[in-house]
Amino acid sequence: MQTATHDSTTSANGWIACLTYKSVATASPGAGDLQSLVTKARARNRRLGITGMLAFENGCFFQTLEGPPAQLDLLWSSIKQDTRHSHIDILSEHVVTSRLFSEWDLLIDERFLDVPAARSPTPPAVAEHIARIVALALDGDDIRLNALIAGFADEGWTGDAVVSLLIEPAARALGDVWMEDACSAIELTIALSMLQLAGHAVRYAPASEMIRKSRYTIMLATAPGESHMLGTSLLADQFTDAGWKVEMAFPESEQALLNQLGAQQPDAMDIGLSDALPRQHALIDLRSAIAHSRLAALGRPTILSVGGRLFADAAASAASVGADYARKGIASSAIPIAELVRQNRQRKP
Repeated sequence: MQTATHDSTTSANGWIACLTYKSVATASPGAGDLQSLVTKARARNRRLGITGMLAFENGCFFQTLEGPPAQLDLLWSSIKQDTRHSHIDILSEHVVTSRLFSEWDLLIDERFLDVPAARSPTPPAVAEHIARIVALALDGDDIRLNALIAGFADEGWTGDAVVSLLIEPAARALGDVWMEDACSAIELTIALSMLQLAGHAVRYAPASEMIRKSRYTIMLATAPGESHMLGTSLLADQFTDAGWKVEMAFPESEQALLNQLGAQQPDAMDIGLSDALPRQHALIDLRSAIAHSRLAALGRPTILSVGGRLFADAAASAASVGADYARKGIASSAIPIAELVRQNRQRKP
Protein backbone atom coordinates (compact mmCIF):
# COMPACT_ATOMS: atom_id res chain seq x y z
CA MET A 1 0.00 0.00 0.00
CA GLN A 2 1.08 3.59 -0.55
CA THR A 3 0.28 6.67 1.47
CA ALA A 4 -1.27 9.52 -0.44
CA THR A 5 -0.84 13.23 -0.75
CA HIS A 6 -4.09 14.80 -1.83
CA ASP A 7 -6.04 17.98 -1.81
CA SER A 8 -8.12 17.72 1.36
CA THR A 9 -10.36 20.63 0.40
CA THR A 10 -13.84 20.43 1.86
CA SER A 11 -17.03 22.19 0.89
CA ALA A 12 -17.54 25.81 1.86
CA ASN A 13 -19.39 24.89 5.05
CA GLY A 14 -16.75 22.34 6.10
CA TRP A 15 -18.83 19.23 5.41
CA ILE A 16 -17.60 16.20 3.48
CA ALA A 17 -19.85 13.93 1.44
CA CYS A 18 -19.55 10.18 2.07
CA LEU A 19 -20.94 7.37 -0.09
CA THR A 20 -20.73 3.61 0.44
CA TYR A 21 -21.93 1.12 -2.15
CA LYS A 22 -21.59 -2.46 -3.29
CA SER A 23 -21.85 -3.88 -6.80
CA VAL A 24 -21.38 -7.07 -8.80
CA ALA A 25 -18.43 -7.46 -11.19
CA THR A 26 -19.51 -8.16 -14.78
CA ALA A 27 -16.37 -10.27 -15.35
CA SER A 28 -13.84 -12.08 -13.17
CA PRO A 29 -10.88 -9.70 -12.85
CA GLY A 30 -7.44 -11.11 -12.18
CA ALA A 31 -4.93 -9.67 -9.72
CA GLY A 32 -3.37 -7.61 -12.53
CA ASP A 33 -6.74 -6.20 -13.55
CA LEU A 34 -7.51 -5.20 -9.99
CA GLN A 35 -4.12 -3.60 -9.48
CA SER A 36 -4.55 -1.61 -12.71
CA LEU A 37 -7.99 -0.47 -11.57
CA VAL A 38 -6.61 0.67 -8.23
CA THR A 39 -3.65 2.51 -9.78
CA LYS A 40 -5.92 4.51 -12.08
CA ALA A 41 -8.45 5.15 -9.34
CA ARG A 42 -5.77 6.47 -7.00
CA ALA A 43 -4.57 9.00 -9.57
CA ARG A 44 -8.14 10.12 -10.27
CA ASN A 45 -9.03 10.37 -6.59
CA ARG A 46 -5.92 12.40 -5.86
CA ARG A 47 -6.90 14.95 -8.51
CA LEU A 48 -10.41 15.27 -7.08
CA GLY A 49 -9.47 15.30 -3.39
CA ILE A 50 -11.33 11.99 -2.86
CA THR A 51 -10.30 9.43 -0.26
CA GLY A 52 -11.75 6.03 0.52
CA MET A 53 -11.53 2.27 0.70
CA LEU A 54 -12.14 -0.45 -1.90
CA ALA A 55 -12.55 -4.20 -1.37
CA PHE A 56 -13.29 -7.03 -3.82
CA GLU A 57 -14.49 -10.43 -2.70
CA ASN A 58 -16.61 -13.23 -4.13
CA GLY A 59 -17.23 -11.31 -7.35
CA CYS A 60 -18.45 -8.17 -5.58
CA PHE A 61 -17.00 -4.69 -5.12
CA PHE A 62 -17.46 -2.80 -1.86
CA GLN A 63 -16.33 0.82 -1.76
CA THR A 64 -16.51 3.86 0.48
CA LEU A 65 -15.76 7.27 -1.03
CA GLU A 66 -15.48 10.62 0.72
CA GLY A 67 -14.66 14.15 -0.39
CA PRO A 68 -16.07 17.53 -1.43
CA PRO A 69 -19.72 17.05 -2.49
CA ALA A 70 -19.27 18.44 -6.03
CA GLN A 71 -16.22 16.29 -6.74
CA LEU A 72 -17.84 13.20 -5.26
CA ASP A 73 -20.94 13.75 -7.43
CA LEU A 74 -18.68 13.97 -10.49
CA LEU A 75 -16.88 10.77 -9.56
CA TRP A 76 -20.11 8.95 -8.74
CA SER A 77 -21.54 9.80 -12.18
CA SER A 78 -18.51 8.13 -13.74
CA ILE A 79 -18.64 5.07 -11.47
CA LYS A 80 -22.32 4.44 -12.26
CA GLN A 81 -21.49 4.29 -15.99
CA ASP A 82 -18.54 1.91 -15.59
CA THR A 83 -19.32 -1.33 -17.43
CA ARG A 84 -17.04 -3.41 -15.19
CA HIS A 85 -19.81 -3.72 -12.62
CA SER A 86 -23.59 -3.83 -12.34
CA HIS A 87 -26.38 -4.20 -9.74
CA ILE A 88 -25.09 -1.15 -7.87
CA ASP A 89 -26.59 -0.85 -4.41
CA ILE A 90 -26.01 2.30 -2.33
CA LEU A 91 -25.58 1.26 1.32
CA SER A 92 -25.22 4.73 2.84
CA GLU A 93 -25.04 8.33 1.68
CA HIS A 94 -24.49 11.22 4.09
CA VAL A 95 -22.28 14.14 5.05
CA VAL A 96 -19.65 14.11 7.79
CA THR A 97 -17.37 16.66 9.45
CA SER A 98 -14.12 14.73 9.00
CA ARG A 99 -12.67 12.00 6.82
CA LEU A 100 -12.32 8.38 7.85
CA PHE A 101 -9.57 7.69 5.28
CA SER A 102 -7.82 11.07 5.44
CA GLU A 103 -4.38 9.67 4.56
CA TRP A 104 -5.45 7.46 1.66
CA ASP A 105 -6.52 8.33 -1.86
CA LEU A 106 -7.61 4.69 -1.99
CA LEU A 107 -7.06 2.22 0.84
CA ILE A 108 -7.33 -1.26 -0.66
CA ASP A 109 -8.01 -4.67 0.81
CA GLU A 110 -4.62 -6.41 0.97
CA ARG A 111 -6.13 -9.46 -0.70
CA PHE A 112 -5.90 -7.43 -3.94
CA LEU A 113 -2.15 -7.78 -3.83
CA ASP A 114 -0.59 -10.85 -5.37
CA VAL A 115 1.54 -11.56 -2.30
CA PRO A 116 1.57 -14.78 -0.24
CA ALA A 117 -0.03 -14.53 3.18
CA ALA A 118 2.45 -13.84 5.96
CA ARG A 119 0.76 -16.15 8.43
CA SER A 120 2.37 -19.45 9.26
CA PRO A 121 0.45 -22.49 8.05
CA THR A 122 -1.78 -24.11 10.64
CA PRO A 123 -0.34 -27.42 11.87
CA PRO A 124 -2.46 -30.37 10.61
CA ALA A 125 -3.40 -31.50 14.13
CA VAL A 126 -4.61 -28.00 15.05
CA ALA A 127 -6.49 -27.70 11.73
CA GLU A 128 -8.28 -30.95 12.55
CA HIS A 129 -9.32 -29.57 15.95
CA ILE A 130 -10.65 -26.40 14.30
CA ALA A 131 -12.62 -28.39 11.72
CA ARG A 132 -14.10 -30.51 14.51
CA ILE A 133 -15.11 -27.43 16.49
CA VAL A 134 -16.76 -25.88 13.44
CA ALA A 135 -18.66 -29.09 12.65
CA LEU A 136 -19.95 -29.47 16.22
CA ALA A 137 -20.98 -25.79 16.39
CA LEU A 138 -22.89 -25.98 13.11
CA ASP A 139 -24.55 -29.22 14.25
CA GLY A 140 -25.62 -27.53 17.48
CA ASP A 141 -23.97 -30.30 19.51
CA ASP A 142 -23.26 -28.25 22.62
CA ILE A 143 -22.48 -31.24 24.85
CA ARG A 144 -19.65 -32.59 22.72
CA LEU A 145 -18.41 -29.08 21.88
CA ASN A 146 -18.21 -28.13 25.57
CA ALA A 147 -16.44 -31.39 26.36
CA LEU A 148 -13.97 -30.88 23.51
CA ILE A 149 -13.01 -27.34 24.57
CA ALA A 150 -12.79 -28.28 28.25
CA GLY A 151 -10.66 -31.29 27.33
CA PHE A 152 -7.90 -29.13 25.92
CA ALA A 153 -7.32 -27.60 29.37
CA ASP A 154 -7.06 -31.10 30.81
CA GLU A 155 -4.37 -31.83 28.21
CA GLY A 156 -2.33 -28.84 29.37
CA TRP A 157 -3.41 -26.16 26.87
CA THR A 158 -3.30 -22.64 28.32
CA GLY A 159 -6.37 -20.44 28.07
CA ASP A 160 -4.62 -18.09 25.63
CA ALA A 161 -3.65 -21.03 23.41
CA VAL A 162 -7.21 -22.39 23.31
CA VAL A 163 -8.57 -18.98 22.36
CA SER A 164 -5.92 -17.90 19.84
CA LEU A 165 -5.25 -21.27 18.19
CA LEU A 166 -8.73 -22.81 18.26
CA ILE A 167 -11.68 -20.57 19.16
CA GLU A 168 -10.77 -17.49 17.12
CA PRO A 169 -9.79 -19.48 13.99
CA ALA A 170 -13.02 -21.49 14.37
CA ALA A 171 -15.04 -18.25 14.51
CA ARG A 172 -13.38 -17.01 11.31
CA ALA A 173 -13.96 -20.40 9.66
CA LEU A 174 -17.64 -20.18 10.57
CA GLY A 175 -17.75 -16.74 8.97
CA ASP A 176 -16.16 -18.17 5.82
CA VAL A 177 -18.82 -20.90 5.72
CA TRP A 178 -21.53 -18.23 5.81
CA MET A 179 -19.81 -16.12 3.13
CA GLU A 180 -19.74 -19.23 0.92
CA ASP A 181 -23.52 -19.55 1.40
CA ALA A 182 -23.01 -22.94 3.07
CA CYS A 183 -25.06 -21.92 6.11
CA SER A 184 -27.70 -19.33 6.95
CA ALA A 185 -27.19 -16.22 9.07
CA ILE A 186 -29.27 -17.84 11.82
CA GLU A 187 -27.13 -20.99 11.73
CA LEU A 188 -23.98 -18.84 11.92
CA THR A 189 -25.31 -16.91 14.92
CA ILE A 190 -26.32 -20.11 16.73
CA ALA A 191 -22.92 -21.69 16.00
CA LEU A 192 -21.09 -18.65 17.37
CA SER A 193 -23.30 -18.74 20.46
CA MET A 194 -22.36 -22.40 20.96
CA LEU A 195 -18.71 -21.46 20.65
CA GLN A 196 -19.21 -18.60 23.09
CA LEU A 197 -20.73 -20.88 25.73
CA ALA A 198 -18.01 -23.49 25.27
CA GLY A 199 -15.36 -20.78 25.59
CA HIS A 200 -16.46 -20.02 29.14
CA ALA A 201 -14.65 -23.21 30.18
CA VAL A 202 -11.37 -21.48 29.34
CA ARG A 203 -9.47 -19.95 32.22
CA TYR A 204 -6.49 -17.63 32.06
CA ALA A 205 -3.20 -17.35 33.92
CA PRO A 206 -3.25 -15.01 36.95
CA ALA A 207 -2.50 -11.40 36.16
CA SER A 208 0.35 -9.41 37.65
CA GLU A 209 -0.06 -7.89 41.10
CA MET A 210 0.10 -4.44 39.52
CA ILE A 211 -3.13 -5.04 37.60
CA ARG A 212 -4.89 -6.70 40.53
CA LYS A 213 -4.00 -3.97 43.01
CA SER A 214 -4.91 -1.14 40.62
CA ARG A 215 -8.51 -2.35 40.25
CA TYR A 216 -8.85 -1.06 36.72
CA THR A 217 -12.35 -0.85 35.31
CA ILE A 218 -13.35 -1.67 31.74
CA MET A 219 -16.60 -1.61 29.79
CA LEU A 220 -16.75 -4.38 27.20
CA ALA A 221 -19.22 -3.53 24.46
CA THR A 222 -20.25 -4.88 21.12
CA ALA A 223 -20.35 -2.26 18.39
CA PRO A 224 -23.83 -0.68 18.24
CA GLY A 225 -26.15 -3.14 16.53
CA GLU A 226 -23.49 -5.90 16.31
CA SER A 227 -25.21 -9.28 16.70
CA HIS A 228 -22.08 -11.41 17.25
CA MET A 229 -20.95 -11.35 20.88
CA LEU A 230 -18.29 -14.07 20.98
CA GLY A 231 -15.24 -11.84 21.43
CA THR A 232 -16.87 -9.52 23.95
CA SER A 233 -18.11 -12.47 26.00
CA LEU A 234 -14.70 -14.18 26.12
CA LEU A 235 -12.99 -10.90 26.92
CA ALA A 236 -15.21 -10.64 30.01
CA ASP A 237 -13.79 -13.93 31.30
CA GLN A 238 -10.22 -12.86 30.56
CA PHE A 239 -10.46 -9.42 32.17
CA THR A 240 -12.33 -10.77 35.20
CA ASP A 241 -9.65 -13.42 35.73
CA ALA A 242 -7.03 -10.67 35.40
CA GLY A 243 -8.58 -8.74 38.28
CA TRP A 244 -10.43 -6.00 36.37
CA LYS A 245 -13.86 -4.72 37.33
CA VAL A 246 -15.92 -5.51 34.23
CA GLU A 247 -19.14 -3.98 32.92
CA MET A 248 -20.88 -5.34 29.81
CA ALA A 249 -22.81 -3.48 27.12
CA PHE A 250 -24.71 -4.76 24.08
CA PRO A 251 -26.08 -1.48 22.70
CA GLU A 252 -28.56 -1.32 19.84
CA SER A 253 -27.56 2.26 19.03
CA GLU A 254 -24.64 4.62 19.43
CA GLN A 255 -26.64 6.72 21.87
CA ALA A 256 -27.26 3.67 24.08
CA LEU A 257 -23.51 3.04 24.13
CA LEU A 258 -22.76 6.65 25.03
CA ASN A 259 -25.38 6.64 27.80
CA GLN A 260 -23.82 3.61 29.47
CA LEU A 261 -20.29 4.96 29.02
CA GLY A 262 -21.28 8.27 30.59
CA ALA A 263 -22.87 6.48 33.55
CA GLN A 264 -19.99 4.04 34.13
CA GLN A 265 -16.95 6.27 33.35
CA PRO A 266 -14.56 3.29 33.17
CA ASP A 267 -10.78 3.42 32.78
CA ALA A 268 -11.10 1.67 29.41
CA MET A 269 -13.76 0.61 26.93
CA ASP A 270 -13.43 -2.06 24.26
CA ILE A 271 -15.81 -2.04 21.28
CA GLY A 272 -15.97 -5.33 19.40
CA LEU A 273 -17.07 -6.09 15.86
CA SER A 274 -17.81 -9.62 14.69
CA ASP A 275 -14.99 -12.13 15.14
CA ALA A 276 -16.47 -14.18 12.32
CA LEU A 277 -17.15 -11.66 9.55
CA PRO A 278 -15.03 -8.82 8.09
CA ARG A 279 -17.53 -6.01 8.50
CA GLN A 280 -15.80 -3.35 6.36
CA HIS A 281 -19.01 -1.33 6.15
CA ALA A 282 -19.01 -0.92 9.94
CA LEU A 283 -15.84 1.20 9.99
CA ILE A 284 -17.64 4.51 9.48
CA ASP A 285 -20.11 3.89 12.29
CA LEU A 286 -17.31 2.61 14.54
CA ARG A 287 -15.29 5.77 13.96
CA SER A 288 -18.34 7.84 14.88
CA ALA A 289 -18.85 5.82 18.07
CA ILE A 290 -15.20 6.30 19.06
CA ALA A 291 -15.27 10.06 18.42
CA HIS A 292 -18.47 10.58 20.39
CA SER A 293 -17.26 8.27 23.17
CA ARG A 294 -14.33 10.58 23.76
CA LEU A 295 -16.76 13.44 24.26
CA ALA A 296 -18.92 11.35 26.61
CA ALA A 297 -15.84 10.48 28.71
CA LEU A 298 -14.41 14.00 29.05
CA GLY A 299 -14.83 13.93 32.81
CA ARG A 300 -12.66 10.85 33.07
CA PRO A 301 -10.53 10.21 29.95
CA THR A 302 -11.04 6.62 28.84
CA ILE A 303 -8.72 4.36 26.85
CA LEU A 304 -10.67 3.14 23.81
CA SER A 305 -9.81 -0.16 22.14
CA VAL A 306 -11.42 -2.03 19.26
CA GLY A 307 -11.39 -5.58 17.99
CA GLY A 308 -12.95 -8.10 15.65
CA ARG A 309 -12.01 -9.96 12.49
CA LEU A 310 -11.42 -6.74 10.58
CA PHE A 311 -8.58 -5.87 12.97
CA ALA A 312 -7.31 -9.45 13.36
CA ASP A 313 -6.89 -9.64 9.58
CA ALA A 314 -5.03 -6.28 9.65
CA ALA A 315 -7.59 -4.83 7.23
CA ALA A 316 -8.10 -1.94 9.64
CA SER A 317 -6.02 -0.26 12.35
CA ALA A 318 -6.69 1.64 15.55
CA ALA A 319 -5.75 4.88 13.80
CA SER A 320 -8.30 4.30 11.03
CA VAL A 321 -11.16 4.55 13.55
CA GLY A 322 -9.56 6.92 16.06
CA ALA A 323 -9.03 4.29 18.78
CA ASP A 324 -6.06 4.02 21.15
CA TYR A 325 -5.53 0.31 20.56
CA ALA A 326 -6.69 -2.41 18.15
CA ARG A 327 -6.76 -5.98 19.38
CA LYS A 328 -5.35 -8.57 16.98
CA GLY A 329 -7.23 -11.17 18.98
CA ILE A 330 -8.87 -11.93 22.31
CA ALA A 331 -5.96 -13.56 24.13
CA SER A 332 -3.63 -11.43 26.29
CA SER A 333 -5.54 -8.19 25.65
CA ALA A 334 -5.67 -7.22 29.34
CA ILE A 335 -1.93 -6.50 29.56
CA PRO A 336 -1.45 -3.88 26.78
CA ILE A 337 -4.72 -2.16 27.68
CA ALA A 338 -3.67 -2.07 31.34
CA GLU A 339 -0.41 -0.39 30.33
CA LEU A 340 -2.32 2.25 28.36
CA VAL A 341 -4.57 2.88 31.37
CA ARG A 342 -1.52 3.18 33.63
CA GLN A 343 0.03 5.75 31.30
CA ASN A 344 -3.28 7.60 31.09
CA ARG A 345 -3.52 7.83 34.87
CA GLN A 346 0.01 9.18 35.10
CA ARG A 347 -0.85 11.99 32.68
CA LYS A 348 -3.71 13.23 34.87
CA PRO A 349 -2.98 16.36 36.93
